[in-house]
Amino acid sequence: MTPVIRLWHRVGTIRAVFALVILAGLVGGLAIAVTQTQHYSSSPATVKAADAAAFPVSSSSATPSASRSPNSLAEADALTKAKAAAEEASAKAKAADDEARKKAEEEASRNKTRSSSAPPPTNSAPKYPTPASCEVYSGNKKVGCSVLVGMGFGLDQMPCLEKLWDKESGWNPKAANPSGAYGIPQALPGSKMASAGADWKTNPETQVRWGLGYIKGKYTNPCGAWNYWNSHHSY
Repeated sequence: MTPVIRLWHRVGTIRAVFALVILAGLVGGLAIAVTQTQHYSSSPATVKAADAAAFPVSSSSATPSASRSPNSLAEADALTKAKAAAEEASAKAKAADDEARKKAEEEASRNKTRSSSAPPPTNSAPKYPTPASCEVYSGNKKVGCSVLVGMGFGLDQMPCLEKLWDKESGWNPKAANPSGAYGIPQALPGSKMASAGADWKTNPETQVRWGLGYIKGKYTNPCGAWNYWNSHHSY
């Protein structure tokens, strides 16, 4: 074979190889284009599923807040401690309230016990022997007893009246005090007794009548006045 023919055959072979390479490239490009067209024409759900299969998401990226940061842990711990402290303070307050209520109830019980066993009030009449009559007295005391009964008081009041005016004046119708008190009942001022009679300065009966009227209006009876005197040393 001549050199020209051999050269031609070599050139034809090279051309054939290049043609096959180009053809293969065209076929590959066409296949890629068809695939992409099918991909974009699929439904969003299909695409999403395909993407998920192609690019699986790790569990850590799917739940980014699965693990807490150090700050979040510290805040949670602080809240827990604050709640525990509040509960403890509430329990202490309740215990203190219960204790105060218990003490108040005990004190009320003690007061009730004391009041139930307390002596009679001071305005109750003392128990003195009741005289049989006014004849057991003499002088101004006998006069006073007669006026007492005449004004409606019982003879049981005479011992109290006797003791009261023993302390005030000794039953002296002229007893005078620097304060201005005067007479058996020690009226202050003495001139008040003028309402019982013009002879108030010297007449024991007038003074006793005025004195018993004063006692009746303020203390009900001579024993009430005598009890008051024992607490205040005046009446």
